[in-house]
Amino acid sequence: MPPFAIAMPQRILFGRGEAQKAPSLIPPFGKRGLIIHGASATRAQWLLDALAAQGIETLALPCATEPTLAILETTLAQARPFQPDWVAAIGGGAALDLGKALAALLPATTHPLDHLEVVGKGLPLQTPPLPFIALPTTAGTGAEATKNAVIGLPDHGRKVSLRDDRMLARLAIVDPALTDHTPRATTLASGLDAITQVIEPYVSSKATPFTDALTAPAIPQGLHALERLMETEDPQARDALAHVSLTGGIALANAGLGAVHGLAGVIGGLTPAPHGAICGALLAPILRLNRAKATGETARRLDEVFQHIAQSLGGAADRAPETLAAWARSAGLPGLTEQGLPASLHAETAKAALSSSSTKGNPVPLGVADLQQALRQAS
Repeated sequence: MPPFAIAMPQRILFGRGEAQKAPSLIPPFGKRGLIIHGASATRAQWLLDALAAQGIETLALPCATEPTLAILETTLAQARPFQPDWVAAIGGGAALDLGKALAALLPATTHPLDHLEVVGKGLPLQTPPLPFIALPTTAGTGAEATKNAVIGLPDHGRKVSLRDDRMLARLAIVDPALTDHTPRATTLASGLDAITQVIEPYVSSKATPFTDALTAPAIPQGLHALERLMETEDPQARDALAHVSLTGGIALANAGLGAVHGLAGVIGGLTPAPHGAICGALLAPILRLNRAKATGETARRLDEVFQHIAQSLGGAADRAPETLAAWARSAGLPGLTEQGLPASLHAETAKAALSSSSTKGNPVPLGVADLQQALRQAS
């Protein structure tokens, strides 16, 4: 058995009602905290009130869109005078990424670009991050369990990561009740991201026995849950999808991803489309390309994924990618053209994706022509 390492949050709480423990678990981190929430503070107000009742001072700041370098710099300037002891984020993947980046950079004296990958210097953090607490309200990105924060740089047309093992959450509370009644389109996009993030680590060239144990059972669990949620609101399906999202976050932090996310990181810098919707459109074409080139154990794993898709969505296993793509479109997922990526940008996107750390984990080598083919099929 080859050697491997395990990186995950210091403490994870999972289950309905677990979020109510946050007001008692956060104060030991310090008397002053920064809370990042979505566009509205409504979803975070209960936590703000409960902490205030204990004498904890908080500064609440919004994350209305997926974070960019400009948003990060502005929020750092707002938060630094407050001198928080910790950072908590309650919201979707965007809020969690911004909170994670703030926890990493608030103690720093360097510029964010010194630490951002690809477009920056990619230097390690010189100062340990503040404690980070994550409470996801969507089931998709698994950002509560990852060691990176994704930041957009529109001027460069890219999304890149700020990454450090010490950015892992000190406390991650995954309460599926916080995801109940998520709008259908958001559920579809984020759910497809969650599924992608258990499939890609399972077939990744960096997969380990540890990540296999997590991802293998999560693939059918995620497919069944998302199919159910496209039919009706179902608390059990919400629970299952939240578990898959958490599983995917842990898995990708330890086994990497693949070409779906390699392309999505580039496309996300070129269009305002939700990350999960981009991944959802690309998943089937990349699965088909990977299977066409795979042999041995990689082929076996991909065949297993195909079988899970067929068992969940119907159709023949050897046509699973096509079945998945048709099902996602019928559920309302737009193609990449409708999401804002014109065909004229396909070549540029494919070339840029080759340098992504995610693409390097793809189970088989894919070239620019392969990636352009996937972009055409996803459009």
